[in-house]
Amino acid sequence: MAQLLIVYHSRTGGARQMAEAAAEAARGEAETVLKPADQAGPEDMLAADGYIFCAPENLAAISGLMKEFFDRCYYPVLGKIEGRPYAQTVCAGSDGENAARQIARIATGWRLKEVQPPLIICTHAQTPEAILAEKTIPDEQLEKCREIGAALAAGLSLGVF
Repeated sequence: MAQLLIVYHSRTGGARQMAEAAAEAARGEAETVLKPADQAGPEDMLAADGYIFCAPENLAAISGLMKEFFDRCYYPVLGKIEGRPYAQTVCAGSDGENAARQIARIATGWRLKEVQPPLIICTHAQTPEAILAEKTIPDEQLEKCREIGAALAAGLSLGVF
């Protein structure tokens, strides 16, 4: 059975909710592994057939723990996962574009195949209090995450990718 790996980091809950929604929908289509970035490693990347990376944007970049996951995994899997499909979701306070670009650049280096444009969900958190507060992502936005999870998992199971 095809395996989808969903790696996420979340400090205030938004990106975690997005990753969980994608995983919930993916489980009906393929074996799905949901792992926090600090617990995922090269062995998880090698075992999976496709990926969803879910990160918050912090200070116009991916979060430090998500970057650390990529740092730990980059060279151990380089040249071993080429052509595998991926998608990404970003939880942002303002625009999320730079975080999405960072993940795309890393995926390009691995020669992964982007199967859909990044999904950026903006919380519009602009004050220190709002930025640090626990997030609740509305269900209609989580539905977009579910669609990504289900579609990527179904594509893996059907051999589309």
